[in-house]
Amino acid sequence: MKKIVLLGMSVLLVVLAAVAFAADGSWSRAKGAGKLVIGLDDSFPPMGYRDASGKLIGFDIDAAEEVGKRLGIKIEWQPTAWDGVIHSLNAKKFDCIWNGMTITDERAKQVAFTKPYIMDGQIAIVNFKEKRFKGLKDLKNFKAGTQKGSSGVEAVKKLATAPTELKEYEDYPKALLDLEAGRIDVVVVDNVTGRDMIAKRPGKFKILPGMISKEPFGVAFRKEDTELRGKVQQTLDKMVKDGTMAKISRKWFAEDITNPKKF
Repeated sequence: MKKIVLLGMSVLLVVLAAVAFAADGSWSRAKGAGKLVIGLDDSFPPMGYRDASGKLIGFDIDAAEEVGKRLGIKIEWQPTAWDGVIHSLNAKKFDCIWNGMTITDERAKQVAFTKPYIMDGQIAIVNFKEKRFKGLKDLKNFKAGTQKGSSGVEAVKKLATAPTELKEYEDYPKALLDLEAGRIDVVVVDNVTGRDMIAKRPGKFKILPGMISKEPFGVAFRKEDTELRGKVQQTLDKMVKDGTMAKISRKWFAEDITNPKKF
């Protein structure tokens, strides 16, 4: 009798879960509309930005467009102010946020993230021919540079040895000019930004192995849109497995930074 009751309860739970999932309707809604509307800040290279002709390009653009292709729906991009992007998502101005968004505990209280698809964070860049430093632990008696007011300022404080001098620049390109000229030894910069700059100037700089800090990127959905998030996650998982995400990553970063095993 006990086994029958337990079996009955198990079946009931499965049925209730299936009903709850089906009642979500978020995937059916997107499929019925024939499109997935994505909110983004369209000035964030290399994740999503405009080229000289005004065309929207970037890593996130390529990845999302491939997801849309596999799901059989169109991707519609909705530029929005970043400081209110979560509010706009929950106000249903678009279906998700896909724009190099860092997964944080605070944000996770308001939205539902996919698994990380890129591990961002702070890295250290040196000249390509630099031989003194082979890793972050080798950084001693060095001059560092970073962008004023950026996360790099705090990241420098996390290094095992403090620099003899820290120069803060208006932007990273100016810091890289000083690095190339030998006026500083290291530039601490955001991972995706740094890799984008290196890819555009091959043979000039290199990244020291390891990350000073880690900041995972995820696609954000409304908490109630479980079905839609699941569809996108399943597709991203397949793209990682078949090498598509690696291919897109090499296009934008000159190497694969999407392998979850390396996060």
